[in-house]
Amino acid sequence: MSASRKIAFIGLGIMGSPMAANLVKAGHTVTGFNLQQPAIDALVAAGGKGATSIADAVKDAEIVITMVPADPQVEQVVLGADGVLANVAEGTLVIDMSSITPQTSIKVEAAAKPKGIRTLDAPVSGGEAGAIEAVLSIMVGGDAADFAEAKPILDALGTTVIHVGPAGAGQTVKAANQLIVAVNIQVLAEAVVFLENAGVDLPAALDVLGGGLAGSTVLNRKKANMIDRQFAPGFRIDLHHKDMGIVTDAARAVGAALPVGAVVAQLVASARANGDGSLDHSALLRGVERLSGREVK
Repeated sequence: MSASRKIAFIGLGIMGSPMAANLVKAGHTVTGFNLQQPAIDALVAAGGKGATSIADAVKDAEIVITMVPADPQVEQVVLGADGVLANVAEGTLVIDMSSITPQTSIKVEAAAKPKGIRTLDAPVSGGEAGAIEAVLSIMVGGDAADFAEAKPILDALGTTVIHVGPAGAGQTVKAANQLIVAVNIQVLAEAVVFLENAGVDLPAALDVLGGGLAGSTVLNRKKANMIDRQFAPGFRIDLHHKDMGIVTDAARAVGAALPVGAVVAQLVASARANGDGSLDHSALLRGVERLSGREVK
């Protein structure tokens, strides 16, 4: 267990809520703020503290963690007039764990540095299950010394915590992660429809595929969703659509061609346009069913 720290946690959603609870379990003093009160109440029930505003949450914090949906929320929560940078003390370490563009992370660092506030971008991979089980993969951009200070805290949230470069680098690696995950989910969905149409025992087929070179974390985590057609969101298609926009823009900026990624980005957009945006990204299966002329329930 790391030394106890005073942590403010802003954004107690599907990912943030279990992450904040795991920091409490690790012995830290965690004060949370969220726009919806039930999420704050859940943190208090888990042994944390609740706040009435961002300013209230961060007033005594040594570390501030933000976990919000996208760039506009990060700009509001971190850079806004009533946000984190306007209310924390000099020397505070602000760790943004949202999945956003590298440019926004660099903008946050640039705004924080003149105030003597330190920042890291530390997006995560592993979904809701990984957040609950504290087995997330965390890719961190920023100063190496700040990473060294943050690592014992991040170790309470994930099993793979790696410094990948300067500000924005964490978000660049996360964009690559989201590209790989989306392509994997799409091809898994195609394999499921192919196997079902062929009349194969689907659970048995996926078990044996999982034991070979086709095996992956995506297959292990998402096969039950697809077999049972249960798509309660662990990570919503709406958010993966946002992330595919990030990776597409980032790749264009560095001159990298993403031919398969571009197709999958369009399939994610199609799923969203067909009303599946609020479902888990494993619901890309529904798009394959539509293309295959099957009834989508």
